[in-house]
Amino acid sequence: MRKFIYTLAITILFVISSCQKSQVARKPISQSSGSFMKESVDRNKKLIAGEKEEIARVIRQNKKIKFIASSKGYWYAYATVNPKDSLTPKKGDVALFDYEVKDLKGRIIYSKNELGPQTYFVDKQNIMAGLREGIKLMHRKEKINFLFTSHIAYGYHGDNNKIGTNKPLLCIVTLRDFMSEADYDKKMKATTNPVSKIQNDSVTN
Repeated sequence: MRKFIYTLAITILFVISSCQKSQVARKPISQSSGSFMKESVDRNKKLIAGEKEEIARVIRQNKKIKFIASSKGYWYAYATVNPKDSLTPKKGDVALFDYEVKDLKGRIIYSKNELGPQTYFVDKQNIMAGLREGIKLMHRKEKINFLFTSHIAYGYHGDNNKIGTNKPLLCIVTLRDFMSEADYDKKMKATTNPVSKIQNDSVTN
């Protein structure tokens, strides 16, 4: 009897030990997201570096045009300069502008007529990041050629229409005018509710 109990105890201990080893073997291995993030950052750096090289090639091919590198990560060249005006749009203003969009080979993606006149409440509306910054350095009546890398254009997703993923762009912008929001409101009210002149057609004897 004692021998049977001893054998049973040994068997139970063996089963418990096997289960514990099996559980340890099946324990999931945690995967750190650090390596994935690093790979993603490295890919983005390579992508931006490649786009900057494309832009540098465009600049080299257009030696007669003086492109200026901005601190915001884009390049620009004046087509029309207004040296008499020192004011530029700021938050609280409304900018009225026209623009067209091309790829880096100069092929039109969106024409000025297709896009139509633009009304932009400075820093209060969601527009292309490059345009948002570029407009704020313009004077009235100026026309500027902007070269944008994709991360300050439409990025990975594009515009879900003609602009695909990760596309650097050439945007040609003309700032027609800008004014304070208060002045813009007055202008709109005057346009939508014109004061009609009352003509006195009464006949006097």
